[in-house]
Amino acid sequence: MKRSALLLSLFLPLFCRAAATHWTDFTLDRGHVFLPVTIEGIESRVMLDSGAQINSINKAFIGKHDLELDGGRAVKIQGVYKIEKRSTFNNVKVNIFGSDFELDSLVEGNLGHHSNGLLLGASFFQNFIVQLDYPNKKMRLITRDSVNMYDVANVRTVVQQGSGMPIAEIEINGKAHWLLIDTGNSGSLFVDRKVASRVGLLDKVEAASESFGVNGSGINEFATADTVKFGPYEISDVKVSFPSEGQKTHIESQYKELGSRLGGKKVVGLIGYDLLKDFVITLEYSTAKMHIGLPE
Repeated sequence: MKRSALLLSLFLPLFCRAAATHWTDFTLDRGHVFLPVTIEGIESRVMLDSGAQINSINKAFIGKHDLELDGGRAVKIQGVYKIEKRSTFNNVKVNIFGSDFELDSLVEGNLGHHSNGLLLGASFFQNFIVQLDYPNKKMRLITRDSVNMYDVANVRTVVQQGSGMPIAEIEINGKAHWLLIDTGNSGSLFVDRKVASRVGLLDKVEAASESFGVNGSGINEFATADTVKFGPYEISDVKVSFPSEGQKTHIESQYKELGSRLGGKKVVGLIGYDLLKDFVITLEYSTAKMHIGLPE
C-alpha cells in the first residue's frame, strides 16, 4: 500500500486541473518501454512492465555505482523459468517526471545492462489510465474520472482473481484463450505448449531459441499463427512462441512474489510487444478495461 500511495502522490501534481498529462516521449529498446529516471542522484532509465507485480532495482546498476542501500526483507520471486530468493531495498531516492520521492520494497533483479536502473510494475499502472502510443513512442496518464473505460473498451478483459492483474481474451487460429497483458514481454505472443498444440502450431515449428527471464533461461519454439484476433482487429501471420518439449515454465508472470497465486480464469500466456506495437493502447489497470486503436 505504501508503494501505491507514494506513486499516487507523485503523479497527482502532474495533472493540476487537467484530465491528462502532456504526452511524454519514451524509448523503445528491444520491445521494452523506458522512461528517464534519476536513482540516488544517478541518471538512468526505468522500464514500465504491466506484467510485473513488483518494483525492481537492477543488481548491475547497484554494483556499477557501488550503492549502499537500506536493506529490507528477502522475498522469493517467481520468474517464467525459475524461483529465486531476492534481497529488497527501502528508502531508495528516485526522481521521475521531475518529482522526487522514495520507494520501498524494491526487489533486486536482473534487468540487463547497468543503464537499466529500475522496473516499475503494477503500482505504476493501477492508479491511472495509461495510454501508450507505440507507433509514435509516446505516453500519457489520464485521470480515471475523466474517461469511462466501460463505455470505450473494445477488448474483452477481466481482472485476474488473486493478483488484480489485467488479462485479455485473444483468439489464436479461431480458438479463444486468456493471456496476461504484459508490456514487459518484448516478444509477441507466448503461450503454454498445450495451447500451441490446441491451435495447431506444434506441426509448424520454424525454429527454437534460448529465451531469458528474470530468474533464468529456457528453450522456446516458434511458429506462425494464421490469424490472431485482438479486440476488433484480426491480424494475419503472427509469430507465437511456446516452451519446447519438457521445458518447465511459470507462465503467469515474469516478476511475481511467490505466494501471490493467480485464481479465476486460467492464464495460458502473455501478450507482448510484437502484438502491441502497431496500436495505441489505453488501459485502466485497476478494472482491466482496455481500448486499442490505430494512431492518428
